[in-house]
Amino acid sequence: MGLRHENLKMVGKLGVIALGMFAFGYALVPLYKAICEATGINVLALSEQEVPGAKPRTLNTQVDYSRTITVEFDANARGPWRFSPAVRSLQVHPGELTTVQYQFQNVQNRVMSAQAIPSYAPSQAAPHFNKLECFCFNQYTLAPGEKREWPVVFVIDPKLPKSVTTITLSYTFFEVGGKVPGAPQEVARQVVEPKSGGPV
Repeated sequence: MGLRHENLKMVGKLGVIALGMFAFGYALVPLYKAICEATGINVLALSEQEVPGAKPRTLNTQVDYSRTITVEFDANARGPWRFSPAVRSLQVHPGELTTVQYQFQNVQNRVMSAQAIPSYAPSQAAPHFNKLECFCFNQYTLAPGEKREWPVVFVIDPKLPKSVTTITLSYTFFEVGGKVPGAPQEVARQVVEPKSGGPV
């Protein structure tokens, strides 16, 4: 009888201890948060940019809402295929993550491999135009009649000179293994033909 009573008493004590530990653990998180906020050492709750000495990642660029840049998209289809941007221009802020789609179709009756080469105008904008994802990074093989849509994900560096308000991103798609296309004939004629009414 005495032994059973002692066992029940021990079980009761263990139950109280377990309940107390559970309550302490449940209350520990808000208690820890309150202490950290009061002392200003809540480093674990800070974002990567807010932690002193942390190296910021590319996507955490500060957006400059005081400036707006017009980005024009151009596509040169110098071959038997269709190639065009989904939109012709966008208004973006420096530091803002932006995505635009380009559409391509192989209209030939044969398989082809191709790659795009980007260019920028004005040229001084090139170092400040950061592409995080671009179809120009790779070569692609397309079946006859195959259509593809590719994204370009970019961020314009806020250090872009203030004088630049418009950037043209142009792509030329050429067949891999073929001749890289030169300047269009229309542009070449404009260079060599004299202006009308000028001296002969």
